[in-house]
Amino acid sequence: MRHTRDVETSLFSGSAAARHGLAGVRVVGAGLGAMVGAGVFAVLAPAARAAGVWLPLALLIAATVAYCSAVSETRLALHHPGPGGAYVYGRRRLGEGWGLLAGWALAVGAAAACAAVALTFGAHVWPDRPRAGALAVLAVVVALAWSGVRAPTRLAAGACAAVLAVLAGVVALAWGGGFAEPARIVAATRWHGLSAVLSAAGLLFFAFTGWRHLTSPRLGGSERQLGWALGVALGVYAAVAVTAVAVLGPRALARSATPLVDVVGRGGAVDVAAPGVAAGAAVACLGVLGPAVVAAARAVAVLAADGHVPRWLGGGARPLGVPERALVAVGTAAAAVVAVGTDLRTAAGVAAFGSLVYSAVANASALRLGPAEHRPWLALPVTGLVGCIVLALCLPSKAVVCGMAAVGAGVAVFVVRRWRRRRAAQRG
Repeated sequence: MRHTRDVETSLFSGSAAARHGLAGVRVVGAGLGAMVGAGVFAVLAPAARAAGVWLPLALLIAATVAYCSAVSETRLALHHPGPGGAYVYGRRRLGEGWGLLAGWALAVGAAAACAAVALTFGAHVWPDRPRAGALAVLAVVVALAWSGVRAPTRLAAGACAAVLAVLAGVVALAWGGGFAEPARIVAATRWHGLSAVLSAAGLLFFAFTGWRHLTSPRLGGSERQLGWALGVALGVYAAVAVTAVAVLGPRALARSATPLVDVVGRGGAVDVAAPGVAAGAAVACLGVLGPAVVAAARAVAVLAADGHVPRWLGGGARPLGVPERALVAVGTAAAAVVAVGTDLRTAAGVAAFGSLVYSAVANASALRLGPAEHRPWLALPVTGLVGCIVLALCLPSKAVVCGMAAVGAGVAVFVVRRWRRRRAAQRG
């Protein structure tokens, strides 16, 4: 077969990475930790507001689009290794403007994701002053990234196991304690419309974007491991979503700032189980926030290297290889999103919008792969491309407007700069 190499071995460095890489279970655990992290605590309530009891269907749609996009990006990474991701894929396969669109969307989406995860952390750890908690954790995470601290893979896998244990405990407590009532699900089966389900799927796509951590050069995961991680994440999300609806009902779930804490609270376990759930949410957020800040800073640095943002932002490399000015810029931008009063639903929506635009460019780039270039089955990038576009446009209107404005600003600067270059060339 023409594309079996990347299924069984490392996506980045072949047998060398496979020889020195981690055990498959540990790799899947680390990638799973990036997906089953803050997402289950952050977007469950906003997605329930859109889809109601049809959350599992929205989850399935989001996971399908995520898998198709993941395959497209990993196949492209075989031929375009190194930093940049879809920014490089778009430039080389589609044109400079498409690459810029992907790079700018990644930077915007990652910065918004940092704000969304920080708000989730604040809501669970400091419920009386969630924004203060969000600003505090952003400052700490940026400082740790500045100093070069990075969690070992074993610690990341352990954190994933702890979060999974908390989620399993919530599900077991709800159904074993008898306060999860299937009647609440049956009574709320009113169809909210396809657009509402797609809106929820777009928000839930944000919860699956951690798969990129699994296929990073550091882990060197394979497509098979990626599929396992996405499948397990889908199962976990579905179990938690069904449990939350069965305990709270879709309306109460949609209004909740800390839905899983409310789930255990409904069973009278506030004093015993609620602190454990809040601690699990804090661990999940910390596990996601660090990589998100670094990813956003690196995206800004790549744009700075090519002059799409001020070049001075790419200066001053830190121990993790992240330019210090880009790191500060990302932290400042995320803190500003939190400080201006942006709600979690909008922040998560903008994060999902940026990630969907980025993945759309990656899927379009994968369509340009030739038969000898490990091209995926054609249906995968086509489904990924169409799915990304549809889900991005079906997100909550405020998130779409904010996302378009932020991404469009970068594209507009690029268009103006290119127009000026052409005018100068014509005059010369």
